[in-house]
Amino acid sequence: MTTSTIEPLEPADADVAAPQARGRGSHAARWWILGVLALSQLMVVLDATVVNIALPAAQRSLEFSDADRQWVVTAYALAFGSLLLLGGRLSDLFGRRTTFLIGLSGFAIASAVGGAATSFEMLVAARAGQGVFGALLAPAALSLLTVTFTEPKERAKAFGVFGAIAGAGGAIGLLLGGMLTEWASWRWAMYVNLIFAAVAIVGAALLLAKHVTTDRPKLDIPGTLTVTAALFSIVYGFSQAESQGWGDSSTISWLGAGTVLLAAFVYLQSRVANPLLPLRIVLDRTRGASYLAVFIVGAGMFAVFLFLTYYMQLILGFTPIMTGVAFLPMVAAMIASSVTSSQALLPRFGARVLMTAGLLIGALGMGLLTQIEVDSSYALHILPGLVLMGLGLGASMATAFQGATSALAHEDAGVASAMVNTSQQVGGSIGTALLSTIAASAAASFASGKAVNELTAMQAAVSSYSATFWWATFIFLGGAVLTAVLLPNGVPEPSEGEPVIAH
Repeated sequence: MTTSTIEPLEPADADVAAPQARGRGSHAARWWILGVLALSQLMVVLDATVVNIALPAAQRSLEFSDADRQWVVTAYALAFGSLLLLGGRLSDLFGRRTTFLIGLSGFAIASAVGGAATSFEMLVAARAGQGVFGALLAPAALSLLTVTFTEPKERAKAFGVFGAIAGAGGAIGLLLGGMLTEWASWRWAMYVNLIFAAVAIVGAALLLAKHVTTDRPKLDIPGTLTVTAALFSIVYGFSQAESQGWGDSSTISWLGAGTVLLAAFVYLQSRVANPLLPLRIVLDRTRGASYLAVFIVGAGMFAVFLFLTYYMQLILGFTPIMTGVAFLPMVAAMIASSVTSSQALLPRFGARVLMTAGLLIGALGMGLLTQIEVDSSYALHILPGLVLMGLGLGASMATAFQGATSALAHEDAGVASAMVNTSQQVGGSIGTALLSTIAASAAASFASGKAVNELTAMQAAVSSYSATFWWATFIFLGGAVLTAVLLPNGVPEPSEGEPVIAH
């Protein structure tokens, strides 16, 4: 199997470069690296909601139809979701620093093209480019975090911060997208990535050591082609389900093809000498259950960010900026919960107890949101649910990120990290399709036989939002049960470290 090494260090710098070292310079450098990695993760996660908020303004500017609008979102999801496993393995084979920098640079260039778009086609191409380079960037960032922080207490704190950003990035994107669209232009929803990327590129170039390979990397070409086609088919199939319905022939065909290809991929991985995704990664109980938890949270969180945004803007009359501000208590709770639970609660109670409890608290918060009415207030009917959601999902996400990257050899850190992002992306795609279908059905059922007027339309909309919140509640409850059954109750083991700090 291919191994990676670090360029030789001068003797005086050896203590600074080793992750296990206790020198002041090494310790400080690791936390600066965390800042760089967290910034890159924030850029990838918030990109979806930033663009969603800016999309109506972009549509008016570039004059494309409602039918075309979904492609601005779908182009990114297809490229990102289908290429994540390849991106993760490339970071293992060719060096995480190199892959990370290429991903950052490409994401920034694609964002600049999108911001300068003069046509619908140019915008969609830019979004696809963001997805391609995001698929390199996201796994590289998490794998760098995995091999940098191997000391248990520092690892807990680092993953708490990273998990909080992964969970709260969507809500931050709502606020940032509203501010940029309302105060500047929809184009700045794309241009803002240039600022994030520039800071991260400088930090990575200064802090991360260069990797060189001792052997020629080998890539599983059949597995790569099969899983890329499988993930593309699955993500596209769920996007078709959202727009065309579950019974549409194209939906059934794409999802069926994706399922068959995924089965073929699993078969290939058990037979080839250098698999793209070694099955030992997902068959480990701690990692496998953690991937499942990330998948479930990704599916359920969609209800919060999309339908609660609709409710606050269309029913309560919030502006985009007010809507973003309304999510900030959830963000604060998620950050506090992620950091605190990783450091104080995980060592005491174990991963199974903490992740299960987090999902149950998240389900309780989502359950409170099912009680909204046309005349509900933010303080009484929305805020308590958001805070509980932040506390519960912050704890479960931070724990799942540690579990998903536990006990790894350093040559597997990239593809294991990619599985985290893949689980979240596919979960979100399923949540989008499933909950959108449920919302449409609930609205039509409520309005059936009633007089058509503004009040009825608002009540039908609220009924549809409440229905999605109920389903999301059951998704989280189901996740809690599965986690309690499948996940071993212990502290996830650190992965094999390697020197990643520049001298």
